[in-house]
Amino acid sequence: MKRVLIAASLALFAGSTVLACGQTSVKEAAWGKTPDGQAVAIYTLNDGELQVRITTFGARVVSIDAPDRNGAKADVVLGYNSLAGYEADKSTYFGAIVGRYGNRIAKGTFSIDGTTYHIPKNDHGINTLHGGTTGFDQMVWTGRQIPNGVEMTLVSPDGDMGFPGQLTAHVRYTLEGRSLRIVYSATTTKPTVVNLTNHTYFNLSGEGHGTILGEEMMINADKFTPTDAGLIPTGKLEPVSGTPLDFRKPTAIGARINDNFEQLKLAGGYDQNFVLNGEMGKLHLAAKVVDPASGRTMTVETTQPGVQFYSGNFLNGTLTGVSGVKYVKHAGFAMETQHFPDSPNHAAFPSTVLRPGQTLHSETVYTFGVEK
Repeated sequence: MKRVLIAASLALFAGSTVLACGQTSVKEAAWGKTPDGQAVAIYTLNDGELQVRITTFGARVVSIDAPDRNGAKADVVLGYNSLAGYEADKSTYFGAIVGRYGNRIAKGTFSIDGTTYHIPKNDHGINTLHGGTTGFDQMVWTGRQIPNGVEMTLVSPDGDMGFPGQLTAHVRYTLEGRSLRIVYSATTTKPTVVNLTNHTYFNLSGEGHGTILGEEMMINADKFTPTDAGLIPTGKLEPVSGTPLDFRKPTAIGARINDNFEQLKLAGGYDQNFVLNGEMGKLHLAAKVVDPASGRTMTVETTQPGVQFYSGNFLNGTLTGVSGVKYVKHAGFAMETQHFPDSPNHAAFPSTVLRPGQTLHSETVYTFGVEK
C-alpha cells in the first residue's frame, strides 16, 4: 500500500534556496526523481564547523563532514553519491529513518488489545526487520526548512505493512554547535506500535578509510537484552559485566569482537541492544566513540531506553561507497537509539504502543569533537 504524502508539495526543485537560520545555513536543492516520478530533495546544513546533508528519500543522513585534530574535514558516514545508490540498496539502510518499527518483531506478529497483526517477514523469512518489506527508508518524505535545519514528514496509512492506524511521523534534524539533534514525533488514528530510529553508519576515520575496529567505544549500559539465534530477545536482561559486551570503560571495538561468546557468534560481531543507564524520557548519555587515528570523537545522548550497537557485520565488500571504496566487513558502525527489539511481544519491556490522542516524542543528539 502506498504512503500518503502530506499536501505540502515537493515541487520540482528547479534550483536551490538558502535560508540562514542563526549560525546554521540551510540549503535545499533537487536530487533527482524516483522511478515513479516523485521529486527528491537534498538539504545541506552548515554551521561553519560541521556540514550535514539530508535527503527526503528515507529522510536519510547522506553525509557528515567533520574536522580531525588537524582541522582536516572528512565525511564520517557511509553512503552513496547519488539517489540511485540508495534506491538500489534494500538491505543496509544507510543513513535512513527506519520504521514504522525499527529493529525486529518476532515472526512478524504482535497483538494490541486482543487483536493480532501480521507484518511481512523480511528477515530470513522468519521475522520482521525495520518495518517490513517496504519500510520508511524507501519512502519519499516531505521536507521543509526550519530554523537551523529541516523537518521531514511522512503519513503512513492505516494497514501500511499490516500496521494499524494512520501514523503521521515528523523527524526534525537541526545542527548547532557541532551537534546534530534528531527529534522524533508521531500521532496515530488507531492503537499501533512505533519504534523510530536513525540507521547511520559511522567511521570516524572517514568514509572508506578502513574498518572501525580500532575506534574506542564507551556504552553507558550495565545490562543488555540477550537474543536467540534469530536475534530476537529472550525477554531477559543480563549484565554486561564479565562479557565482551562490557563497554562501560572505553574499549577498542575490535579488541574482543572475535571472542568465544555466544551472542557475538550469533550476530557475527556486535549487533546487540544495550539497556541504557539514565531515565527514559530525559536526555542522558548513551555512548562515546573516540578514533585515536584522527582524534575525532562522537558523543551520543538520547531520551530512549536502549541503543543497538551494530558493527557492520553484514558488509562484505560488494557495495561501493561515495569515495569509490568497497565497504568491507566492519567498515562502519551504527548506534541506533531505540526502544528494545520485539517490545510488542514482551510485556516487561518499555511499551512501544501509541494510542490516539497521544504523541510520541524522543530525541537523540550526536555531538562531534576532537581529542588532541
